[in-house]
Amino acid sequence: MREPKLKPDAHGIRHGDMVKVMAGRSKGKSGKVLAVNLWKNTVTVEHTNMIKRHTRPNPSKNIKGGILEREGPIHVSNVMLLCPGCGKHTRAGHTTLPDGTKVRTCRRCDTTFES
Repeated sequence: MREPKLKPDAHGIRHGDMVKVMAGRSKGKSGKVLAVNLWKNTVTVEHTNMIKRHTRPNPSKNIKGGILEREGPIHVSNVMLLCPGCGKHTRAGHTTLPDGTKVRTCRRCDTTFES
């Protein structure tokens, strides 16, 4: 498989972040990031972009067949981080702390996203 020419970039969004969907059919919904695909620049957000998946039964893996509903990927440009401090959607800024570590911060209120 050929690798992409560009370096992967997730726009500062990581697994476990709270994000708000800004475009698409799930516009306005918010949820936690379940997965990030750096090479496709997509994120999977819980309870958004629900798709129907037709699965065959597999008794050895204890999987029932039928039509399952699950989250689909959303392009990373269509979501924005939710700030834990001000509760609004924002871009992630980067700040270097006095001990030398770099943390993501809210552009609106300077609250850090790291725990």
